[in-house]
Amino acid sequence: MEAGRRKAVRWVLLALLVALVAYGHWWYGNRHQFFDLGIYRQAVNWWLDGHDLYDFTKPDDTQGALGFTYPPFGALVLVPFGVLPWGGAVALYAVVTIGAVALTTWWLLAPVARDKAFAMILALTVISALEPIRETYTFGQINMVLVLLVLTDLLVLLPRGSKWAGVLVGLAAAIKLTPAIFIVYLLLSRRYRAGLTAIASAAGATLLTAAIAPRASWDFWTSALWKGEGLGNAAYTFNQSLFGMLARLDDPPNRIVWAALVLLMAGYGLWRARKAALAGNEVVGLTLAGIVGCLASPITWAHHLYWFVPALVVLWYAGRRQAAFAVLIAVTVGLGMVSWFEQGLPVHPWGDGVPGFLIKNWYLLLMIALLPLLPIRSADRDAQGQTPASEPATVR
Repeated sequence: MEAGRRKAVRWVLLALLVALVAYGHWWYGNRHQFFDLGIYRQAVNWWLDGHDLYDFTKPDDTQGALGFTYPPFGALVLVPFGVLPWGGAVALYAVVTIGAVALTTWWLLAPVARDKAFAMILALTVISALEPIRETYTFGQINMVLVLLVLTDLLVLLPRGSKWAGVLVGLAAAIKLTPAIFIVYLLLSRRYRAGLTAIASAAGATLLTAAIAPRASWDFWTSALWKGEGLGNAAYTFNQSLFGMLARLDDPPNRIVWAALVLLMAGYGLWRARKAALAGNEVVGLTLAGIVGCLASPITWAHHLYWFVPALVVLWYAGRRQAAFAVLIAVTVGLGMVSWFEQGLPVHPWGDGVPGFLIKNWYLLLMIALLPLLPIRSADRDAQGQTPASEPATVR
């Protein structure tokens, strides 16, 4: 009877949380009106009309002139969104993005959750409220497509010993360069076949695109990639990278200091990612690798920070202290700490000095903290046949 009462209370509290988050989504609305999806469509149609892809620009009051910054294979992937009418493009985007969030969340939770229905509803409620997921959807970003490709490789194909493991990581890197960090991760963690397959996949997609669109490929790899134009304002608060932090302190930032910080964070983060992977902690390893990619990239918008999601799952099931850290992340990232300066909320008189620095760089600081704090399963416990809840490692 007591157990039944506790279960009923849990479901009532969950229903209240769902209602609260649903109200929050209704209040927030679609503030960005799929702005980036619109840029994708305009750039692709500009290109299909015979113009040079990397000559496309769209003025923006906040960011300046925005252009198409992905490799040309990314443009090929986005063609369906360009040729469909706006309503069809939005519907396709919504189905793909929401489906990707649900599926990847299931992969993370299924190995560790006891009450899977309760855990999925709770997780999807919390995840939907996180600023990176919320803004990914309202901006119309393709982040979840990339996440789906990477996690399919690392959590499904790789554990099954599939000969195709690595192909999807390579395709993700060909669409957008930042997922290439997972090729490095595969090689460092001694999954050489998958790593080489990813390299071959990325090269194959790139060469195929060069055959189809030689001019765009030449423009990107010889010019657009190195100029870095159309990326936006590096000092903008939504840029939660090391480069963005330095730009907010002193614009333009000192590139030697930036390079030193990147080497320090990447070296430590990838060392721990390798350690986690070799211990069988795949979710921890890929999360650390994803965080390293976000820290190292010159531009990491808040909606790029999907890697808080697997970090929350790992922390929640790791123990009380780690669960408390998970709650801190969920609450502050859900409330949109770094958006306070951008949305006109009353943050003053804390807008300057140390409090202002903490707020403006909060997601960056959380990522840095996660590098040492994400728990890695010990070999001793593994040898005793104990599988700790901190490791929702694979879907078999």
